[in-house]
Amino acid sequence: MAVGWAIIGAGMHPQQKLAPAIVLTPDAELIGVLSRDQGRADAFAEAHGAKAGYSDLDALLADSRIDAVFVSSPNAAHVGHTLAAAKAGKHVLSEKPMATSVEDAAAMVEACKSNGVKLGLGFELRFHPAHRVARDLVSQDKLGRVRLLQGHWGRGERKEPEHLPRTGLRDWWEDPEQMGGGSVIMGLGVHVFDLVRFVMQQEVTEVSAMTDGQTDAQPLEHIATMGLRLEDGTIANISCGRMLPDTLNDFTVYGTDGRFTGHATVWEARMGDMEVVSETVNKTEAWEYNYLANFIDEITDFQDAIKGDREPAASGIDGLRSTEINSAVIESAKTGRSVKIEHKKA
Repeated sequence: MAVGWAIIGAGMHPQQKLAPAIVLTPDAELIGVLSRDQGRADAFAEAHGAKAGYSDLDALLADSRIDAVFVSSPNAAHVGHTLAAAKAGKHVLSEKPMATSVEDAAAMVEACKSNGVKLGLGFELRFHPAHRVARDLVSQDKLGRVRLLQGHWGRGERKEPEHLPRTGLRDWWEDPEQMGGGSVIMGLGVHVFDLVRFVMQQEVTEVSAMTDGQTDAQPLEHIATMGLRLEDGTIANISCGRMLPDTLNDFTVYGTDGRFTGHATVWEARMGDMEVVSETVNKTEAWEYNYLANFIDEITDFQDAIKGDREPAASGIDGLRSTEINSAVIESAKTGRSVKIEHKKA
């Protein structure tokens, strides 16, 4: 039986990625979409073959055809939408960042747990085959003792096309409260933080950040570089930015016996190539550009988690840990000091 989906949010991300991916995912059916504007909701539904457009959250959650919701609203709204969906008995796949505070993230985990629904996170980098190879190499000690990881995600500045009427729908990206205190940290860095945790299967215990923001004059950053310390002492260096139109977007794992590099694999689309050089493994592989493949695999995994009653590949706990890192990075950028992370029980 197909899983009935609704998307909360009708912005560019749902339009270009989430709705098309749901439509292409086996055993998935797009039932509804929620927008603050009924006309926009109806237009979205018509464009993607959804059954209904909604401008009222309660009405959407009352639709018995909907089994799961993909929360893709502004960052600060994730907690409210998730709590309401969980109470209504809907499974929740939330876009990153999971929440704008550790307390809100923990509340989301608890709400889904107490209502018996699944909670997953939209960390699509986990589904790039290259990153799964990196995880296997580390777990099988094929690279020796890992000493350093480097990850980078940059992109050019996004602007609404000048020839089109200004909608203002992306204004919340410049609002510190709606974003959660970070711009590229919350939009790009969060993915690479999670990728480090995924590949290393360890928690981050300390962070140090330097950005061009987190000040009264510029509350939100455009460029950020961050150092992460893992449980075993391994260091990860991460940089990200929204004013970097020509970036490599590589991910590298350096070990005492070898190296893994994903060239241009740190991107929402499946693309790039992989190089492994070690004492026991020498391998290269490339992927043709596929805009939706990672998202389709992400949705497929979440549906399998529902049907098999297991945790998704990126769980609510992963989202909570990611939020802890986000909060620590923003605090470090504000204070100019390294910040140790105390993991909240959930």
